[in-house]
Amino acid sequence: MKHFIVVFGIFSLLFLSCDNSLRKTQKIKFAGEAQGTYYAITYFDAQNRNLQLQVDSLLNAFDQSVSTWVPNSIISRINNNESTAEVDPWFKANFDLSKEVFIKTNGAFDPTVGPLVNAWGFGFTDRMKVDSAVVDSLLQLVGFDRVRITGNMIVKDDKRIQFDFNAVAQGYSVDLVGELLESYGIDNYLIDIGGEVLGHGVKSDGSLWKVGIEKPKDNASYGEGLKAIVKLKNRALTTSGSYRKFYEENGVRYSHTIDPKSGFPVQHSLLSVSVLADDCGVADAWATAFMVVGVDRAKDLLKKNRFLEAYLIYSDKDGNMKTWHTKGFSDILDEEY
Repeated sequence: MKHFIVVFGIFSLLFLSCDNSLRKTQKIKFAGEAQGTYYAITYFDAQNRNLQLQVDSLLNAFDQSVSTWVPNSIISRINNNESTAEVDPWFKANFDLSKEVFIKTNGAFDPTVGPLVNAWGFGFTDRMKVDSAVVDSLLQLVGFDRVRITGNMIVKDDKRIQFDFNAVAQGYSVDLVGELLESYGIDNYLIDIGGEVLGHGVKSDGSLWKVGIEKPKDNASYGEGLKAIVKLKNRALTTSGSYRKFYEENGVRYSHTIDPKSGFPVQHSLLSVSVLADDCGVADAWATAFMVVGVDRAKDLLKKNRFLEAYLIYSDKDGNMKTWHTKGFSDILDEEY
């Protein structure tokens, strides 16, 4: 019993020491713009360092690799078939992750779907008048199994094939910022880039980071009404939905999520999906894939890929909003509305 008391006393002192150490750290919080959206970062640092310049520099450098909005980025040069364009480690990492999810989802996730995204009016160009013939012609330019990396060069079976990593790069950039903070010895942080979130460690009072899952609402602004609140520790959470980008024409609703197999915007009952994973890039890619396949296939894929947890919001046959989540997701649910 005396040994137990001594050990317990030492453990208590260590716990109090760690707790007091964390409480003495300074809370740093800043926000900015990147990748056409916002970012917000909070962390605790005993040295009271503001690393916004370092974060901005990292995100700008990342854009030079995989942003299609930067004319001279690596991805833009590859899309333009410049003979001297070589991949860098960031491009390769996004390519490899995309290939993995492409294979595991049987092509539901495909970064070469860009020509169809543009045709339907959700990309860089004006919306086309799309019919089955147009879709069939553009489907010839889609297929992640028709591209590969040889050495440091991209090889395409068809030169017209183009890449768009928007459905994975934003999440991957969150992971990069997390690595940056940890390189400075910062282990307790929350990173949010356009709704892609990574929570690491705890807050100064020892509590977990809390993040909201939005209630799907047409043309909603960020943070407008919550469906659930979750607790994060060393996990990433990303949400993809059909309620932000869409248009209606002749009574038909067209979602920005394009099925790479059919070439048409998806039309199913899944309104949004939030994916929990160790890495934000992984969660980002899978969230997009689930939005492509819909509720039933998403459930099947989740059974086969147990490293993922997910929270689905969908409409039933009567138009009522319903939710479903994996068993493991229950562990992080704090509140539901």
